Amino acid sequence: MTTVVCIPTFRRPQHLRKTLESLAQQLTTRRFAVVIVDNDAIGAEGAGVAAEFLRGGRFPGVCVVEQQQGNCHAINAAFETALAIFPDAAHFLMIDDDEVASSEWLELMVRAAETADADVVGGPVFPVFDNGSKQKLQSHPAFAPFYDRTGPVPVIYGCGNCLITRRVFDALGAPAFDLRFNYLGGGDVDFFEQCRQAGMKFHWVAEAVITETVPEVRTSTRWIAIRGLRIGAINYHVQRKWAQTPWSRVALFARVLARLPLSLFRAVRVALSRREALTALHPIVVALGSALAALGIEPQPYKASKIT
Repeated sequence: MTTVVCIPTFRRPQHLRKTLESLAQQLTTRRFAVVIVDNDAIGAEGAGVAAEFLRGGRFPGVCVVEQQQGNCHAINAAFETALAIFPDAAHFLMIDDDEVASSEWLELMVRAAETADADVVGGPVFPVFDNGSKQKLQSHPAFAPFYDRTGPVPVIYGCGNCLITRRVFDALGAPAFDLRFNYLGGGDVDFFEQCRQAGMKFHWVAEAVITETVPEVRTSTRWIAIRGLRIGAINYHVQRKWAQTPWSRVALFARVLARLPLSLFRAVRVALSRREALTALHPIVVALGSALAALGIEPQPYKASKIT
């Protein structure tokens, strides 16, 4: 068993069923296992769905319940379980519990890691909106993939569609995701920045498509604004980790403040070129999120009380 797919889940059993069904239908001759981590120790509905697939022999694997609540706790439990239970595995993929993998996703990701000798491989996650009238939001930075062409890239930014080789975990140690990002999110951004700083090789596979279900609540102006604030906060905290001296921290704070007026110019440029108000406001909201995080104010969407 050289390939393992990791899935953290929290109170989305209906979506998880679709995710697991897409894995059961992968077109590949490679043997792979699945590790599901249910982060809801009280309800554990995800564990019930996982048990159906595992007991039914749809694929080999294991489901565990992570009692410590939070995004990073769940993802770390998934990777650590996979590394320990499958010692011969070299490739560890991740997909979220509200995503569906295309039929050749696993084959394309693993093949890219092998042929490009990449340490980390990423692929696109395209939104599928419950409300079809919101389709115009697919190009908004909150939803659009960062790259659109297959090939080497400097870094990737999300773990919702990724492959990480065992040598990465061996080099960086455990836990993989910093628990300081547990409720804010962004543990993946921080982890991949560590990979970049360590000289790891990144590759992008545009054809390895995953689709993500986007409910109506995530298309509201309020949710998109909070997403922008969160991106800004994550950017600040990742940069703050690498600012090791007092002078570098002062320089970082100065850059954060400077981005506020600069974001106004970027917003005007986007407004003139794309004529989309929400997209134009995004640079301003992200810059504001970084400034607020520097003052200790930030959203925490991965607290159980904030998740619907």
